[in-house]
Amino acid sequence: MVLKIMGEFVEGFDALRDIGPAISIFGSARTSKDNPWYEMGSRTAEEIARRGYAVVTGGGPGAMEAGNEGAKKAGGTSIGLNIVLPMEQSANTFQDIELHFDYFFVRKVMFAKYALGYVVLPGGFGTMDEFFEALTLIQTRKMKNFPIVLMGKDYWGGLLRWMKKSMVEGGTISPDDLNMFYLTDDPVEAATVIQRALEEGSEIRPEWRRELARAKKQAAQINAPRRMQAKKKKS
Repeated sequence: MVLKIMGEFVEGFDALRDIGPAISIFGSARTSKDNPWYEMGSRTAEEIARRGYAVVTGGGPGAMEAGNEGAKKAGGTSIGLNIVLPMEQSANTFQDIELHFDYFFVRKVMFAKYALGYVVLPGGFGTMDEFFEALTLIQTRKMKNFPIVLMGKDYWGGLLRWMKKSMVEGGTISPDDLNMFYLTDDPVEAATVIQRALEEGSEIRPEWRRELARAKKQAAQINAPRRMQAKKKKS
């Protein structure tokens, strides 16, 4: 078992080491294509990819597929970190890099290690697990702070109200802890919030400056065909 775990780490590190700046997107595998959350996820991934970031998802159906589809549509790098499950998890067809894991904890390391930020779409236990683990690691300073955006005000609003009422008032978290994430319904706003947070944080994190420079170059390559088409239409 130890060798198998080591093998998953080595395979993941080897496959992802050159992907460049990336954002991880989480969400429910049960989100249908006709659900507005699917369109929200796809458009958010598009906006992220057009800013030069690779998009990393769990590689499965639903919101994960939406994220990979949006990244591909924008011409960005689309990555899936699939997990072997008895149900629900089948790999979607929009992945440039497709990895498969048996162990959740190895997969979680890949999400966090190669991401400059998280986008959290409506989801179930697994999505909440990723969200709260990231908050815990940031709160306890086991992981450097990075932007986390929740997508879906109606979906997450009740949770936030409970956190303010029960957790803050109960003294189990501080009011400032609620500033570790941002809530929106707007894909453009989500991508802008992440970009702004990275730019502001780059003053204290030199590695972010390097990643932002790489993202800018990648964005120029991704958006060049769109600019050319726009010029042709004008002419």
